[in-house]
Amino acid sequence: METLKEKKKEAKNPATIRISGAEAIIHCLLAEGVDLLYGYPGGAIMPVYDELYKFQDKLTHILTRHEQGATHAAQGYARVTGKVGVAMATSGPGATNMVTGLADAQIDSTPMVCITGQVTRQLLGSDAFQETDIIGISTPVTKWNYQVTRAEEIPEILAKAFYIARSGRPGPVLVDITKNAQIDELDFSYEHCTGIRSYNPVPKPDASAIEAAAQMINAAKKPMIVFGQGVILGHAEDELKELIEKAGIPAAWTVLGLSALDSDHPLNVGMVGMHGNYAPNMLTNECDVLIAIGMRFDDRVTGSLDTYAKQAKVIHFEIDPAEINKNVIADIPVLGNSKETLSLLLPKIKKNNHGAWHDEFKKRYKIEYDAVIKDELYPTKEGMTMAEVINEINIASGHKAVIVSDVGQHQMIACRYSKFKQSKSNITSGGLGTMGFALPAAIGAKMGAMEREVVAIIGDGGYQMTIQELGTIFQNKTPVKIVVLNNDHLGMVRQWQELFFESRYASTVMSNPNFVKIAEGYDITAKKITERKDLKASVTEMLASKDAYFLEVEVEKEDNVFPMIPSGACVTEIRLK
Repeated sequence: METLKEKKKEAKNPATIRISGAEAIIHCLLAEGVDLLYGYPGGAIMPVYDELYKFQDKLTHILTRHEQGATHAAQGYARVTGKVGVAMATSGPGATNMVTGLADAQIDSTPMVCITGQVTRQLLGSDAFQETDIIGISTPVTKWNYQVTRAEEIPEILAKAFYIARSGRPGPVLVDITKNAQIDELDFSYEHCTGIRSYNPVPKPDASAIEAAAQMINAAKKPMIVFGQGVILGHAEDELKELIEKAGIPAAWTVLGLSALDSDHPLNVGMVGMHGNYAPNMLTNECDVLIAIGMRFDDRVTGSLDTYAKQAKVIHFEIDPAEINKNVIADIPVLGNSKETLSLLLPKIKKNNHGAWHDEFKKRYKIEYDAVIKDELYPTKEGMTMAEVINEINIASGHKAVIVSDVGQHQMIACRYSKFKQSKSNITSGGLGTMGFALPAAIGAKMGAMEREVVAIIGDGGYQMTIQELGTIFQNKTPVKIVVLNNDHLGMVRQWQELFFESRYASTVMSNPNFVKIAEGYDITAKKITERKDLKASVTEMLASKDAYFLEVEVEKEDNVFPMIPSGACVTEIRLK
């Protein structure tokens, strides 16, 4: 009979197999549940691609048209599924082309593992062909990175990579693997990483902080919640809704927090920030208790820190200790995963409604509706607005589509006017503001949620930064819907030039190609509309298609996005026109 000691020994030392480092990488990915990854092959990563060829029945590799596209696709996949996105590239320019996606994922807390090939260990530091110090380059824009030089390191390092990427506040990890480590053999076994010494990804909630927060919320006369993506990452949507409804607190969202709460919820008061809604921006400086949940008080939300919510007591629910008191001083910091901390808070919260306070938001919404929203959604001028296009997509999709927006005016319009009933529905580049994000991210999002309609909203400028990813759609028959809102300008830069640089439109006028012909060249059904009378039918036709579809909409060339808080101004200096 097997002894307990023998069983423990076997559990600690699982069975091994003798394989190459390249094959070990594939087994590690499969052990982590990866069934889809994005990448672009090259010399220093070729041994891994050779092994991928043998595992096509278990692991699907999507060949993007650029390594940046691979990272953004992995981001879109991660954002819509909650899983770790995976991207792979060769050394040198292949690796450096991933840096923008890594930086984007880092600031937006997106779990991603990037694997890069590297020259052999013996050639490191010799300026060999396609050698770059990707570890040094990527250190500022990754949660963790590591260079593997021996095949024996691969299982442990990749296990750590996935654990670090997905745990706590998620983020991107880069693992650089020398070619000799891919070719050499090792005795392979795999153990999932469940903890790392000195790395504490989820702080333990402080009971006294929870109690103090509850008392402050219960005593508040004008409380206001601002929630961010931490609610989505923490799977705390139900707890957020219960808190809002139980305490009767108006709740506003950051760009990345959008979709954590039903857009039509009566206590959802809109977006905060530079192009946010009038009511929550104005009343940020009138509330007596500001409850921040899973957001980091970035400058586009706060405007001038010298004037931001100085009258309010601040409660900050946050998983990352580095964010506490970084920008806004918290009277009560509550560390921990938002689902856990809100669950502990809820039994201590008293039933309330704050009806008179909520009426203040309604009054200011009416001001914004009359000054801005009505003309954006229901324009009487000849040219089409971006908002009415977004509204038609809302209606035709039943508010169920995943909206993947690029960066610029259309992004702010998409965030302001999209309506969602399901979490993980708004995917955009928040902190880095990466033009070119949307097209590859939409590909990843669609592959991660084939049952959902995925619509990319892109400007004519950002579209041309990653337009080559139409080839990825063509090769994989990915039924993404692409809407280019074309104003023949770099719209947001042009808006700033108009408002702050006396309308000197330096290098912001675009001479664009025939986008319809380009899409048709990739066998994608394509259409351009220039008149309002064709909008509804064209959006309906696009969403009814079972295949990829490209729709170009010619919109007003010199429309501006309002409301707007000038950069660095007080949130109450919001302009409606």
